[in-house]
Amino acid sequence: MSLLDAIDWLGEGGVLTLGSLLVGLFFGILAQRSRFCLRAAVIEFFRGSIGASVSVWLLTFFAAVSATQILITMDLLEVTEARQLASRGSLSGAIIGGLMFGTGMVMARGCASRLLVLAGTGNLRSFVTGLILTVTAQASLSGILSPAREYLSGLWTVAGGAERDLMAIFGLSYDSTLAIGLIGMAGATYYAIANKIGGWRSLGAIGVGLMIAFGWLFTYSMSYQSFKPVQVMSITLIGPSADTLMTLINEPSIPLDFNLGLVPGIFFGAMLAAFLSGTLKMECFDDQRRMPRYIGGAVLMGFGGMLAGGCAVGTGISGSTIFSLTAWVALASMWLGAGLTDYLVDRKRILVVSLPSIPQTIVEK
Repeated sequence: MSLLDAIDWLGEGGVLTLGSLLVGLFFGILAQRSRFCLRAAVIEFFRGSIGASVSVWLLTFFAAVSATQILITMDLLEVTEARQLASRGSLSGAIIGGLMFGTGMVMARGCASRLLVLAGTGNLRSFVTGLILTVTAQASLSGILSPAREYLSGLWTVAGGAERDLMAIFGLSYDSTLAIGLIGMAGATYYAIANKIGGWRSLGAIGVGLMIAFGWLFTYSMSYQSFKPVQVMSITLIGPSADTLMTLINEPSIPLDFNLGLVPGIFFGAMLAAFLSGTLKMECFDDQRRMPRYIGGAVLMGFGGMLAGGCAVGTGISGSTIFSLTAWVALASMWLGAGLTDYLVDRKRILVVSLPSIPQTIVEK
């Protein structure tokens, strides 16, 4: 069945929703099995190691970059009208929001996508934290927090088009950006082999990246075939999470579009993967004293994600695959914010005290 046949059968909204549901489903399955997590990668890196978590993240990131650039060089994809390139962007939002998001994901023990995947596997802590994140994101978009978001995002803006396109800024060709992706992929593969993360986990990580590229391809194909305007985009979670929640609360009928299927697709994909692997189980808060920390982290991610233009996947990977200036700045800020937070809040400072008759006692400060 061709895309046009599917549109005739299901309608444009139905095809967009079904497509996003399938993209989300495979993303959830692959993310759960590969244990893809930006927070884990950042902590590992800033603690002086390029281990399994960093290897998985690098495989995902550079697989997404390489696949997206291959589609562009083959004239199968055109991204100049994507929001991350075409519309006015905020560098202040990317920096401040990225730092806040990075801080929040360390406090909440997971970024938006990881929380959603964990919620699908039965983790109620992640489910509650994700709900708080979503409500905060909606409040930042159009509620009580929107004036603060608008003020901060307006401090330093950049016009859409060439000023927001790293390829135009640095004079890069598509061959150059493809080479960046492939070289990065080679490095990621080296670290994956060195860390012995296993073939299936490696393929899962690569598959997560390929879902990013497929999201771009699908929405572009729909924009080309549809009579109605269709936004060219890929996987992102902050906006769709807020949209889905508010639609379920406020609307008697659900408008069908690409955003609608992503969140439930990822949730049920992770649930399916956990069920098939025997890891599906209900988990609650393991320490009630940490609840304020998780809530604070969720609020920081919800506001910071909206300010930065998306989450660690939506801006950090989807936006970076098309070499959006604000996306790369936001991603770097997320890494920095998470690394600093881990150092200042979580990293154990140990004092080695020598005592008679006791070799060494390690005491936490």
